[in-house]
Amino acid sequence: MNQGPGFSRRAAMAGGLLAAGSMMSGATAAPVPADSEVEKPGATKNTRFAVNVEMWYGGKSFLEKIELAAKYGYPAIEFWPYENKDIPAAAKLLKEKNVAVSQFTAWPFGKILNNPASTHDDFVRKIEESCDIADQLDCSLFTVVIGDDIAGVSKAEMHAAAIKGLKRAAPICEKRKKTIIIEPMNPRNHPNHCLYGGDDAIAICKAVGSQSVKINWDLYHMQIVDGDLCMRMREGWDYIGYLQLADNPGRHEPGTGELNYTRVFQEIKALKYTGYVGLECHPKEGDWKAAQRIYKADDWT
Repeated sequence: MNQGPGFSRRAAMAGGLLAAGSMMSGATAAPVPADSEVEKPGATKNTRFAVNVEMWYGGKSFLEKIELAAKYGYPAIEFWPYENKDIPAAAKLLKEKNVAVSQFTAWPFGKILNNPASTHDDFVRKIEESCDIADQLDCSLFTVVIGDDIAGVSKAEMHAAAIKGLKRAAPICEKRKKTIIIEPMNPRNHPNHCLYGGDDAIAICKAVGSQSVKINWDLYHMQIVDGDLCMRMREGWDYIGYLQLADNPGRHEPGTGELNYTRVFQEIKALKYTGYVGLECHPKEGDWKAAQRIYKADDWT
């Protein structure tokens, strides 16, 4: 996750700024492919992608973005806050378009979950509500952000507080057949945050001890913090509930930076991952070109 030019995920999640918006129109038509392009670039050959509709299709409403994802051929979408989104209308449209929701954000940035003084009552209520939202969307995963640094509180203390809150929420998710996915960040895009890298995220999952608490393993964050993407992914595999990606530098789509994502996609397939991979990246030169680049990176057979 990342704040792109003129856009802040923290602001979007805190304020619920991304509303359902206007009725859909002909403006949501996908471009006509050129000779070297495919008509449905979202219908990739090896990896199932979920396009992040917060970072793609700028200027469109939530419902228009769903329609565009379908026209591009993507089998799924992911999004950030559900507040101020018309979830019933989205659920209806998603079903009509045969597009799934891979995951959304249940708990945003803040200093509550990781606060030793917290009762975690608000967090538990939010997880219960998120389970209801997930039921409407036929979705089983949602992201939880552990929290920003708290003055005078050590990392160990913040992680212990988060573990306490996650332990309270885990039985709810187990009963409702949902999974919390905690997300380690990187200090370049998210300074003064309390969770970076795979090791600490795995340690939190181990301490919680529930199959309903796993990791949103964002390969962009992991490249910046840990590197050695394929081996680290293998080492953390038992605790990974979901994968996201972007190239580095710039948090754009695969094919724009230093990472060999074709090799990473091959590793994902070798690990027999059957879930979606979230495209939480900023299209560098427009949505259509980004989708074509991703299709090409995933075409190795």
